[in-house]
Amino acid sequence: MLALAATLATATVAAADQQYAVSGSDVYQIGTHELATSVVYSGSQRLSISRQGASTRYSARVDYTRADQSGNARGIALFSAAMDAAGEQRDQTDRDPNYLTVLNQPFSVQLDGPTLSDISHLNGRLPFDFPSLMTGGTLHGYLSRGSTGIVDGKRVIGVTFDATGTMRGPLPDRPAIALDGRMTMHGIAYYEIDNALLLALDATLRIAGTIDDAHKQTPVTIVYKRTIRANNSARQEALRSQ
Repeated sequence: MLALAATLATATVAAADQQYAVSGSDVYQIGTHELATSVVYSGSQRLSISRQGASTRYSARVDYTRADQSGNARGIALFSAAMDAAGEQRDQTDRDPNYLTVLNQPFSVQLDGPTLSDISHLNGRLPFDFPSLMTGGTLHGYLSRGSTGIVDGKRVIGVTFDATGTMRGPLPDRPAIALDGRMTMHGIAYYEIDNALLLALDATLRIAGTIDDAHKQTPVTIVYKRTIRANNSARQEALRSQ
């Protein structure tokens, strides 16, 4: 989560589960184009929200397909977390190694009303630092107010983010690769204006650097992309057609 977490707190709990469509890709370029590999993800997600005393519990499940050069495989990602009244998130279950759940992203799943109001009146850029969950490094960047619009029939306001940081050491998903390079992240998150729930996210993390292989430095480029979109309307249409 962002270093802004101290300002992010739970808002009014949604009355029903939130549905999302999820997609993403991981592209690894090591040395020449002949060594490029890619993984593509697509699936559906359900976010459940409930109260636990003074805390709010969020539980996400993604049913997805993972496709690469060897074929397709089905998977399930699970993530749950509790957020207290001060906006501090405590992860409870993390079975989401591919970072597909809405709870395992660089933005809070829900804001409080004052924070959403602050964003709507934000002029210029706001500095922030946060850990990159995928790489274990730290990113430093800026937030800014994005455009307003409609996502899944609901009014939303956007928050854009740009950040950079250094990357030194093994990648969590490929521990055999020890990388020395630089990270850049760009994206936009859209929050529902009525209840401050995250309804859409586009995020891209790019890592460029080198690895030492038999005393030779080999260039490496890795690009992670994730897209999450609310799609309750599509689910309701499917239910009516059954």
